Amino acid sequence: MSMKINKLEIENVKRVKAVKIEPTINGLTIIGGNNNQGKTSVLDAIAWALGGDRYRPSKARNDDSAIPPSLHIVMNNGLVVERKGKNSDLKVTDPEGKKGGQQLLNEFVEQLAIDLPKFMESSSKEKANTLLQIIGIGPQLAELEQKEKELYNRRTAIGQIADRKEKFAKEQPYFPEAPKDLVSVSELIRQQQEILAKNGENQQKRQKLHQLEQEYQRVNEQMEALLKKQSALQENIRIARMSAQDLIDGSTAELEKNIANIEEVNRKVRANLDKDKAEEDAGAYRDEYCQLTEQINQVRDARARLLDHASLPLPGLAVDDGELIYKEQRWDNMSSSDQLKVSTAIVRMLNPECGFVLLDKLEQMDLDTLNEFGDWLEREGLQAIATRVSTGGECSIIIENGYVEGQEHPAMEDGKKEWKAGEF
Repeated sequence: MSMKINKLEIENVKRVKAVKIEPTINGLTIIGGNNNQGKTSVLDAIAWALGGDRYRPSKARNDDSAIPPSLHIVMNNGLVVERKGKNSDLKVTDPEGKKGGQQLLNEFVEQLAIDLPKFMESSSKEKANTLLQIIGIGPQLAELEQKEKELYNRRTAIGQIADRKEKFAKEQPYFPEAPKDLVSVSELIRQQQEILAKNGENQQKRQKLHQLEQEYQRVNEQMEALLKKQSALQENIRIARMSAQDLIDGSTAELEKNIANIEEVNRKVRANLDKDKAEEDAGAYRDEYCQLTEQINQVRDARARLLDHASLPLPGLAVDDGELIYKEQRWDNMSSSDQLKVSTAIVRMLNPECGFVLLDKLEQMDLDTLNEFGDWLEREGLQAIATRVSTGGECSIIIENGYVEGQEHPAMEDGKKEWKAGEF
C-alpha cells in the first residue's frame, strides 16, 4: 500500500496561523487563495514534517506568534507524524503505538515528491538519467552511449583526415608526361659516359683512317719503290673503310637535357606520387568512416531495443539521445500538464511506497488542463496537494490570512479580530 496523507494540522508555520486539511486520497487537492496568504507555507510545513530538517524553513515560526510551530500529520495507514515544542522535535507513532523517527519516514517519503521543482528544474539529461536509473537500464545505456560517443568521435576524426587528404590530393599538380619513377643522375651520367666512350673509339678509327690516307699519299709519290707497300696499304685502307663507313655517332643531347632538368622532372614525379598516395589514403579513411558509421548504427539499434523493452511509468514516455520524450515531444515542448504527469510518474516510480506529491503554483494551468491532470491522478491512484493563486471553484480550500476560509478560527481575545496564539 502506498502512503498518503489522511489529515494534517498546522499551526504557526511561516504565514500559516492555523490550518486543518483532509486531502482527497486519490486526485488533486488544490489549496487556493490570493498571494501572501499562506498557501505555499502549507506545502513547506508538510515537507518539513515528513522530509526532515533539511526542509525546515529558515524562519519557521509565524511572525505574529510567540508559540513554536506545531505540525500534526496522519497517514492513511494510521502513522502519526508530529513536530512541536521549542525545538520542533519529531515524534513518529505507528498504528501499534511504537515510536520511530526520521528513518521510519525515509522508508516511504520520496524526497522529490516533497520537492518536485527540484526534479522539474533539473536538466533534460538529468531527468532522463533519473528515469533510466529507476528502470534499471542506466548502466547499460550509459555503456552504449559511451561506446557510441567513442565511435562517433573516432569517425569524426577519420572523416577530417579523409577530407584533408582529399583536399591535399586535389591541390597537388599532376604531370602526365613525367615518368613513374624518380630519375637517377648517376644512371644518366653512366649512359652518357658509355656513349662518349663509343664516340671515342669511333674517333680513334677516324684518326686511323686519316693516318692511312696520308701515308698512302706519300706511298703514291714513292710508287715505284714502294709498290709492295702500296698494295698492302691499299688492302688496309679497304678494310678500314669497310669498318668506318657505317659508323654513326650517338647523340648525348637528350641526356644532357635530362641531366640539366632532372630536378624539375623529379619534382613532377614526387608530386604525382604524393597525389596518388593522398588519394589512396583518402579512400582508406573513407572506408573506415563507413565502417564506423555502421558500428554506430548497430549501437543505436541496441540502445533502441533496450529502451523498447524497458518498463516505463507512462505510455508514450521514452528516452532519446539522453532526453525525455513524451508523446513525441521533448521537455521544453511539453504542455505544463504533461510535464507534471511525467515528473509525478517518474517520482512515484522512484519510491512506489510514496503515494503523494506536493505541487506549487498550479495557476499556470487553465481549468481544462487542471481537470485533465486531476483525472489522471485519480486513475493512477496518486494523491497531489497543490497550491494555486485563485479563489475559484476549482480550489478544494481557500487560505486567507493564514486560515482556511470558512473553517472555525481559534479563539479571539478582548473582542478583537485577532488570532490568539497557541489556540487552534
